[in-house]
Amino acid sequence: MADLPFAVIADPRKRLYTEFGVESAKRALLDPRAWPAIVAGVLNSLWGIVRHGRPIPALNPHGGRFGLPADFLIGSHGRILAVKYGQHANDHWPVDQVLALASRERRPARPHQPVPADKGAQGSDGETA
Repeated sequence: MADLPFAVIADPRKRLYTEFGVESAKRALLDPRAWPAIVAGVLNSLWGIVRHGRPIPALNPHGGRFGLPADFLIGSHGRILAVKYGQHANDHWPVDQVLALASRERRPARPHQPVPADKGAQGSDGETA
């Protein structure tokens, strides 16, 4: 996350998850679309354990294993600009899409066009939240 050109907020105690209605569900891990990332994570962990002597990850991680992801793009004025509620464990915005969404915030409004009122946050699929 250190390489990202924006702040990232972690929520290990899931306080914000609760406040923003982010769910936990077994489908987070059972959905086949999440499996490639799960396998890659397991292999990466095994490599770190065997090759670099890293500790074995906790069998029961803090916050559980079944949390669904949610991505929120928050503008410089503290307003939520876009939201994506994930359907499985690896359902996040691609970084390129986050940067594209963020660049919209940076563009100044044209003086002859009024800035539209908040129409609600939009996810990556165009659905209004």
